[in-house]
Amino acid sequence: MNSPSGRYTRFAVVLHWLLAVAIAAGFVIGLLMADAPVSPMRVRWINYHKWTGLTILGLSMVRLIWRLGHSPPGLPVSMRRWQRAASAWVHRLLYLLFLMVPVAGWAYSTAAGFHVTYLGLFQLPDLASKDKALASLLIQVHATLAWTLAGLVGLHVASAAKHHFVDKDGLLLRMSLRSAAGKAMR
Repeated sequence: MNSPSGRYTRFAVVLHWLLAVAIAAGFVIGLLMADAPVSPMRVRWINYHKWTGLTILGLSMVRLIWRLGHSPPGLPVSMRRWQRAASAWVHRLLYLLFLMVPVAGWAYSTAAGFHVTYLGLFQLPDLASKDKALASLLIQVHATLAWTLAGLVGLHVASAAKHHFVDKDGLLLRMSLRSAAGKAMR
């Protein structure tokens, strides 16, 4: 096995997996609420979706700040140049979408005339004035960005699986919770 140099820190690993779970949950909730009939349950799903999106935004900001101060571990030496470049670009796009998808949803909500609150505790500032035409555009932007994010996440997962099961280069172990826990104990 051609093992990459080092592993991510425990903090980076935990942030990664929290964000992964939040993104999956936000996407599933978004699909559920989109098809739900108008009802109190749908309103709850919408609130859960907004809260999840804001959590994604917050986790992404923490992760980006952390990442700016901490270089990732090296990639396997066996990785081809084009794979390294593709990995760098996919990661950049993922970070960008982690921020853009929730902000577009937040802007849509305010343009549709709904204030955004986090966990029902405090209201966030409106990102747009109430504007039906703008809301119509922003919901399309939010959906398009969300589906783009889903596609990139799928590519990210498929690439990680390929490295683990086909290349057997240890790349996936860099983001393992078990490895991070073991590293923290040493």
